[in-house]
Amino acid sequence: MNQTWLFGLFGILILGFLALDLGLFHKRDREIKFREAMTWSAFWIGLALAFNGVILLNLGHDPALTFLTAYIVELSLSVDNLFVFLLIFSAFRVAPRLQHRVLFWGIVGALLMRAVCIGVGVAALQRFQWLTYIFGIILIYGGIKAAIGQDDDFDPAQGAVARFFRKIIPLTHQFHGDAFFIHEMGPKGGMRWVATPLFLTLMVVEVSDLIFAVDSIPAVLAITTDPFLVYTSNIFAILGLRSIYFALARVVDLFHYLKYGLSFVLVFVGIKILIAHHIHIPVGISLGVITVSLLVAIAASLLFKRKVGTK
Repeated sequence: MNQTWLFGLFGILILGFLALDLGLFHKRDREIKFREAMTWSAFWIGLALAFNGVILLNLGHDPALTFLTAYIVELSLSVDNLFVFLLIFSAFRVAPRLQHRVLFWGIVGALLMRAVCIGVGVAALQRFQWLTYIFGIILIYGGIKAAIGQDDDFDPAQGAVARFFRKIIPLTHQFHGDAFFIHEMGPKGGMRWVATPLFLTLMVVEVSDLIFAVDSIPAVLAITTDPFLVYTSNIFAILGLRSIYFALARVVDLFHYLKYGLSFVLVFVGIKILIAHHIHIPVGISLGVITVSLLVAIAASLLFKRKVGTK
């Protein structure tokens, strides 16, 4: 089974389960409870590992190890999106029962945007190898900024993205159930389609994912430039993150040192891509360094709990 067939299997799996997700399991909008979210998180992670097993059997040990490393990197860096999602949903006052619908369609948009970004990134690296140094610098800068940055006062509802869409799209001021658009009377008479705040929330989520890709995709491209491994690991990580969000949304603040672990991952991968032409770091070592750094950050968060009232 070559990569073409594996891509086909991947597409069938993703589209099939997404259709079942919205069409059967979450046909009605409702709040996702902790136990259900944990079950779905385990399912998506298990599906990614099973797909990795298929890669191992058909493509060999090295591609399988590369996929696993890229998946862990992407999934760990995606944790930052948990904080972003919390901030966005809080700012736009999206009811818990509607959050799954926003994230579902956000994933559909990410499927397309990531394909374009990865395709452009791989093609650019193959043609202009000096871009690897740019990617390395971006990752190191992003890691340092993530460690020392403070975004507590940022309000997505009043940010540049939200203001831009308010200027170009007619919007209502109230939610209308799970509708992204409604049909209403225009100011000059006649009916027109108007976007709801739920659609504006979706647009902000999509743009935040695009901004996030600036760090995450170069990080994965530092591990491999194989479009198949980069794209599939990206999408499996994003699908898992959606369920993990509902499982950890209420306890994510417990892992207050995790951002330093993620920052270290970005800096490490950035250095790896900068020295790649001179020093080769095997994928297995990269996987070990990344895994240990994340486990240390999680353990530190649990052992040294944040004092109440501190940031």
